[in-house]
Amino acid sequence: MPIEAVIFDKDGTLFGFQETWRETGETAVKLFSNGDAALAGRVADALGFKPGVGFLPGSIAVAGSTADVVAALQPVLPGRDDISVILDQLGARAQPKPVAGLIPTLDALATRYRLGVVTNDTEAPARAHLAEAGIGRFFAFVAGYDSGFGQKPGPGQLLAFCETVGVPPDETLMVGDSRHDLLAAHSAGMPSVAVLTGVAGEGELAPLADAVLPSIADLPHWLKTRGKA
Repeated sequence: MPIEAVIFDKDGTLFGFQETWRETGETAVKLFSNGDAALAGRVADALGFKPGVGFLPGSIAVAGSTADVVAALQPVLPGRDDISVILDQLGARAQPKPVAGLIPTLDALATRYRLGVVTNDTEAPARAHLAEAGIGRFFAFVAGYDSGFGQKPGPGQLLAFCETVGVPPDETLMVGDSRHDLLAAHSAGMPSVAVLTGVAGEGELAPLADAVLPSIADLPHWLKTRGKA
């Protein structure tokens, strides 16, 4: 079937994951540990974060929702009821770092396809990040894990996009940087493309994707050469 719509993950796909979130990870470890070196190590381990390096493959923060990250931190921060609030505050202050060629790529795609964003971030900061990067105008649909459609790897967000733009799943391409993105596409009955601007490597993503590309800048050419333009 021809592709008529493209839906993107946000962090690691539109924005470089480490470039956007490494500083936030460093700050989170410091805030939650409050100078306790042993606790800092436990917080970093729970986040799947290595200070001075960044988020590690398999980190709950890479593909999970804020609720998932809270659940991972609660065992090492017993009795704290402000974890979610602090994470939301840190997320709102994060500076999105667009992947190379982001706006020209979206310009090219928007002339042919309906575009959307689905993320396991919360919707409000997701929209703020898109606006800050000057790309909110490209998307007919934006959903976070709190938008009422569930979260990835479930298919609810993706199917809601299809309903909104009137394009069936088998004519919609999901583009993401994590297994959660690709599993969501499979559950929704969509083809998928993985990109390597997140934390996961090609070996982890290739078995679940129709193709693995260096970044979304390669997507317009891929669509044309695959006969899906």
